[in-house]
Amino acid sequence: MTQPSTAAAPAAPAPAVTAPAGPVRANARPRRTIRPRTVVIASVAWLLAALFLIPYLEMVVTALRPADELRDATYLPSHFEWSNLVNVWTDSTLGGNLRVTLLVAGGSTLLVLLVALPAAYYTARIKYRGRKIFLLLVLVTQMFQPTSLLVGLYREFYQFDMLNSVWTLIICNAAFNLAFAIWILTAYISSIPVELEEAAQIDGLGRLGALRRVTIPLAMPGIVTALIFTFISAWNEFVMGLRLTTVPESQPLTVGINNFIGNYTVQWNYLFAGSVVAILPVIVLFAVIERQVVSGLTAGSVK
Repeated sequence: MTQPSTAAAPAAPAPAVTAPAGPVRANARPRRTIRPRTVVIASVAWLLAALFLIPYLEMVVTALRPADELRDATYLPSHFEWSNLVNVWTDSTLGGNLRVTLLVAGGSTLLVLLVALPAAYYTARIKYRGRKIFLLLVLVTQMFQPTSLLVGLYREFYQFDMLNSVWTLIICNAAFNLAFAIWILTAYISSIPVELEEAAQIDGLGRLGALRRVTIPLAMPGIVTALIFTFISAWNEFVMGLRLTTVPESQPLTVGINNFIGNYTVQWNYLFAGSVVAILPVIVLFAVIERQVVSGLTAGSVK
């Protein structure tokens, strides 16, 4: 008796795998959807930026206008007078004024660094009696306006025969910016752990060696912040330079630019050309060290 043979059923063919039409990236991220709120905030930010930049753009355009088109009600001149940027140096004392401003800003910044750094380090590390009173007095000096002290300062420097001197402007600008520098540096040095200095002293360094090799490199953002604000304040100072200097060659750049405004006429092209020269170094300097300035201003805010 024969049994029926069972034949194996043929296997079903495997489904074909189709490759994707386009290239597949390994770390492909989902496309972010832009929210209407983000669009509104970005639009408002660009609008505010344009409002702040339009006056500077107008200043540059006016600096390049020909003299006979200064009163024309047009946005752009018929041609740009590039010689204005050259004649402003030859037809005035602006070159000497720029040299005075560089000396005053650089000297004031250096003097503030030499005085504020030791004072801030001692205040941050030594818990002496009257420490809070000292910081309060430093803050109170920041409330005095240079204009309110102008008469006394003028009489004092007049008696010492120091009018029309670069050193006079250096001392005044350093004195009015010293309080801010001490506060910034005290906050930043206080945020640096004192154990780092103690470890350096155990390794053989003295207090000054630990300050130079450990504290100062770590406090560099705060130092840069204090220095850049001192430099900008001394660069833009006007009232002291106007009253404590009477000779055109010894006046700072801000006062030299003001001399283009006469009793009956205003040299608008030279006035704005000098203004462009005055703001360019500050813009470039702040753009280069903007990150360190932000880091210094936020020192001590996060524990």
